[in-house]
Amino acid sequence: MANVITEGFLSWLPKATYPIRVGVHSNSAFGLARSVPWARYLATQGDSRLLTAITKAAIQWYGADRDYPAHYEPSGTDFLSPALTEVDLMSLVLEREEFLTWLDAFLPRLAAGEPKSLFEPAFVSDASDGQLAHLHGLNVYRAFVWKHLNAILPADDVRRAHLEAGSEAHAKASMSAVTGSDYMVEHWLACYAMLYLSGG
Repeated sequence: MANVITEGFLSWLPKATYPIRVGVHSNSAFGLARSVPWARYLATQGDSRLLTAITKAAIQWYGADRDYPAHYEPSGTDFLSPALTEVDLMSLVLEREEFLTWLDAFLPRLAAGEPKSLFEPAFVSDASDGQLAHLHGLNVYRAFVWKHLNAILPADDVRRAHLEAGSEAHAKASMSAVTGSDYMVEHWLACYAMLYLSGG
C-alpha cells in the first residue's frame, strides 16, 4: 500500500499546478507534511524521489507566500489551519535558517501575538454536530503546530512566549474532548492528539 501511495504522489505532484488551501481533508500542505517522514525513510534507503517531489511542490506552492491573511481563519467547519499547515510543511522541507526567513515573511507579526485569530481557540458550540465538532480538531492541530514551531525557534526568540501560550490555550480548549465526549469527536480526534503529544 505504501508503494502504491508513493507512486501515486510521484505521478500526481508534477501535474498539481496549484495547492488546495482549505481547512479540511484535501489540504495539500497537511497531506505532504504527514508524508515527509516516509519520504525521509525512503531517502535513507537510497530512493529520494518522494522527498525531492514533496520539497519541490512545497517550494513551488508556498515558497513565495507573504503576509498570509490568517485573520480570515477559522472557517466554520475547519479541522486544520490553512496557515499553520503551511508552517508545518515548510519547517520540514526547508533548512532551519531558510525556514526562519520564510516564516518572518509569511507571518510577520507573530512577535506581537498576531494575527489574534490564530492564537484564540475556536469555540465548539455543539460537539455532537459532525461539522461543528471539526473545530476541536482545529484547536488540537494548532496546539501541535505552535508546540512544534516553538521547539524550532531560537531560545531567545520573543515569539516563543506567544507560541507556548497559544499551544497551551488550544490544548486546554479541546484535548479533554479526545475521550469521554461525543462520537462525532472521539472517532477521529485521537489522531490529532497523537500529533500534539509527539510534536515539538
